[in-house]
Amino acid sequence: MADGRTGGNTFVESLPDLIDGSEYADYPDGRLVRLQITVTESGVEIIGDAFRPAVLEALLADLGGGPTEQMLCG
Repeated sequence: MADGRTGGNTFVESLPDLIDGSEYADYPDGRLVRLQITVTESGVEIIGDAFRPAVLEALLADLGGGPTEQMLCG
């Protein structure tokens, strides 16, 4: 879509990296997930980073879903 939204996600240019590339060797099964939770005046902001995006997406859905911003990598 022209506004950058697909399937409930908004694609953005950048988001904070919570996982460093050097950690890949420590988690060969790809099961590392990191979250940063911040309480703001407008609610709770959750920033997540994971080796496997589907794992992070499932976790966020379990937390109640809502609008998301996603960065394309690769």
